[in-house]
Order: sequence, then structure tokens, then C-alpha cells
Amino acid sequence: MIELNHEIKGHLVGIKVIVWNEDEANKLYRMGFYGKPLGIRKPKNLEFKAPLVLSIIEALYLVEKGILKVFSNGKQVDFNELFSICCSNIPRCAMLYNVYKDLREKGYIVRSGLKFGADFAVYEKGPGIDHAPYLVHVMSADEKINPIELVRAGRLSHSVRKKFIIATTKNELGSKVDKIMFKWYKP
Repeated sequence: MIELNHEIKGHLVGIKVIVWNEDEANKLYRMGFYGKPLGIRKPKNLEFKAPLVLSIIEALYLVEKGILKVFSNGKQVDFNELFSICCSNIPRCAMLYNVYKDLREKGYIVRSGLKFGADFAVYEKGPGIDHAPYLVHVMSADEKINPIELVRAGRLSHSVRKKFIIATTKNELGSKVDKIMFKWYKP
């Protein structure tokens, strides 16, 4: 992990946080593949010169860790304010954050899984280094599973050669996360 001499500054724009300083953006990306470089679809290496766009979930995690300071309209936004903004714009915000944090703290690289129809695509080493071996769908701990959706998600994950994981938690910050991984096979 890269040591920082100061907190990195980001600016809230809608429900994204942008790190405009290119050197800080590059440091943050190299720390754990946080965010996406603006205007660079897939960085070929860890060195780039571009601002960095973070999801609000990523920004929440980095603010909580003391790595990132977020500003909006010239004023610093603390974790609770940012969480409130997140929850007012993203359904299941606390659940998504709980799972994101759980996976990050276990050493995984967590990215959006939207293009796979999941909440998260999870890497062991990082994008561009390995392919994401896992797709994670976040559900409430008391939510019922529709068997058709389960089969659909399983078939999709199998077709893209990824393991399908359901992560359950409560829609409250700090709630425990449980995970179930499905492995598909032919009898």
C-alpha cells in the first residue's frame, strides 16, 4: 500500500466524486484500483495523467479510512453527510456499502458489476491484471429469492466464467455481511 503524506481531495459532482489533481488521482488508483481515470477506458498501466472518478460508495469507504476529503460547494462533506447524500440517491445504499467495505477489507478489488447484471465485479489482483473471478449480488438479509432470477444470474455468471455470490446484509451501516457462492455443474 502506498503511504500518503496528506488526505486526497475530491469534489462531489452529482453522485460521483472527482479527484481533479492528476498526481493525487494516480496515487489513489495505484493504492487499490479505486475509481476510473476520466477519459481512459482501460488504463494500460498504473501510470496515467487524468482526473479520477469515484463512485459515491468508493468515496464513502475512502472518507471513512481517512484517505479522502470530499468537498461540495467549497465546504468539506463528512462521512455522515456523504452517506446521507448516497442514501437519498441510491436505493440499498447501506447494504451496498456494507458489502463493499467487507470485500475491500478482505483485500479484494471491488468494481461495478453493472455490465454483468450484478452489483459488483470482484477482482483478486485488479483490473488489467486479472479477470474478475466473482460477481456479487447484494440482497437484504430477509429478502426472498426468486428461483428464476437465481437461475438467470447463475447462467449469466457461468457464461462469463465468473462465480456467482449473493451477499446478504441489513440496510443499516455496519451490519454483518454473509455470503453464499454458487458453483454450477452438469450432473
